[in-house]
This record gives sequence, C-alpha cells and structure tokens, in this order.
Amino acid sequence: MDTALPQHFTEQSIYTLKHLEGRTFQLNQQTIQQPHSLDELTQTPQIKMDLITLTPRHEETTVAACDTSTMRIGETATGMLIAVRGAAVWRQNKKYRYMRLGPFVFHVTEENKAQLYDTLEKSYFDATHGHGHHFGLNLLQMPLRIAGLLERWQQVMLARTLDSGLILLDGSLTAGTGDTPVQRIREILAHAGRSRNVILAFSKMTSLRAGGRLITDACFGRNSPSLLHILGLRPKPPIVLFGDVYVARLSKGGCAFRLDIDKENPFERRIEAVERLLGNDVFSQGYPETLRLAHILCTFTANEVLAMQHFAVRRYGLQIIERPDMHRLLFGPFGRGEA
Repeated sequence: MDTALPQHFTEQSIYTLKHLEGRTFQLNQQTIQQPHSLDELTQTPQIKMDLITLTPRHEETTVAACDTSTMRIGETATGMLIAVRGAAVWRQNKKYRYMRLGPFVFHVTEENKAQLYDTLEKSYFDATHGHGHHFGLNLLQMPLRIAGLLERWQQVMLARTLDSGLILLDGSLTAGTGDTPVQRIREILAHAGRSRNVILAFSKMTSLRAGGRLITDACFGRNSPSLLHILGLRPKPPIVLFGDVYVARLSKGGCAFRLDIDKENPFERRIEAVERLLGNDVFSQGYPETLRLAHILCTFTANEVLAMQHFAVRRYGLQIIERPDMHRLLFGPFGRGEA
C-alpha cells in the first residue's frame, strides 16, 4: 500500500498548526455539510419498469468499503481549524476488519489553502489530472476538498489491493466537477477492473425524479430483493456518468437506494455482483453493513471533538474566546443558531 498521502496529511497538519501558537480560538462543533448532489445536472430519466429479481450468491467474496468525514472544530482570526478522518472496512470469512486514518487537524486560511491543497494532491495524485482545481476555491469548501482527497486515495488503495472483490462507495459514480475530476474516477475504476473488482456506489439521498416522483419512491411491489433499471439519463457537460444507474431494494421492508455500478462491466456481471453482495454481507434497512460501519468509524463523536479542541489549546497555547451568539442575542429563546 502506498502511504505517501497519509504521511503528507500528517506533515501538513503539523505545518499548518505550528503557525497558530498563541492566537485566539473560537470553538465550533458544527459539522460541515455535504455538497449538493450532482443529480440536478442530469436530465430527467425514464424508468424501465421491468424489475430485476435477485437471488443471493453465497460463494465467498470479500466486501470492502470506505468513507471520510470532516468537522470544523474552531475558528481563528485568519481561518479555521478542521479535522478530517477516513475509515476502510472489509468483511472476509464472516468477520469485519477496519483501518482508520486520522484524525488529521489542519489550520486552513486564505493564504495557505492553495499550497495546502496542492501539496496533498501532488503527494499521490498525478498533478496533470487535478492541477488547477484549487483556483477560485472558497475557504468554506476546503474541508470537503481535503476529505475528498483522502477518500479518493482510500478508494484507489482498495481497488489496487483487493482481488475479485466488491468495493462499496458512498455516493455516485458521477464526475466532472472540482470535487470529482473525471480522470480521478477513471483511475479508480481502471484499478478495480485490473484486479477483477466490481465497484458499487450507494447514494443515501438523490434528487433524480421520473414522472415527478423521486426514483427511490418507485413501486417494487412485493419483489425483494430487487433492482429497478434507470434508463435515459443524459448528463449535461462537463458531467460524466461512469456508472449504470439502478434503484436497489436489497432487503424486505428496507429502504430503496440509488445504486451506480461501473458500466464497463457486462450487464450479467453487474447483477451477479449485487447478488454476491447479498450473499456476503448483512443488511440493515436495505443498506450494506460494511458501508454503514465505514461511515460510523470515520464520524467524530462529541468527546473526540472536545479532545481535539483541548489538544489545540494545550499544544499550541491558543486562547479560547467566546463570540456572542447573534441568533440568541437578537431573538432570545427563539434563536436556534446556525442550521
């Protein structure tokens, strides 16, 4: 496994924090919201109403998943302190194993954001594929951008180290923005193909509609587990769809999710991959446990946020200040603070 990127995360974390010593520090425990879905950048699809009924396949298959999370833990006069963590989980021989990376704490400012992003990107990813995506980058976007680099690195590592397995991703196989450059998704899928892995990307939320209704509200009848094939998706440039899109209901009474499967795989292999997932993982509300654990293991708890804030104060001599809560100051008990 190539560990260059995690090493640079640690180096850049220390480098950015060293410039904080003795400054003031405003605590903040609000999570950074996920970016808007790319669904609105595609035209309204048509649904093929023929259901694909699935039969679980129990031949031993390794199932792996990864996810990242980011948290803003405080603000300074010049920027903000953020934390990023990643987790990879795999199920093999009916046992779950995991690896967590981080938390990595960064002090991000207008002055260092471009250098920070470039250093992390070039430490692993080909600069010609991603160079220039930091230009015009808003400071508030930096937590998601940095977490995105770590998540793509985890995905590539799983694609390179796993053999003939299933790799579960959080999100879709849609690319074409600064967060998801086309070449980076292409690289992940290429590594997976060479190692005979199949990538399955689950979206917890989608805005894709057909006939005015969300695709995940489509009627499956009593057929479960099953897939519903989505046809007619035409992305608007520069957006590129690398996956064939389905609606998946993988357990009786469970929820339906958008599921993207690498379209380079033949149709039969895509269906077989979902059936192998059914036979090798546990499902809660129709969601695979391996991916659920990856999300849980990378999420920050309240105690961890307090520990990181305490670390920043003790290690770098920061002085905590309390700015007034303008919502409560203006609206009293009716002020709810930021959403």
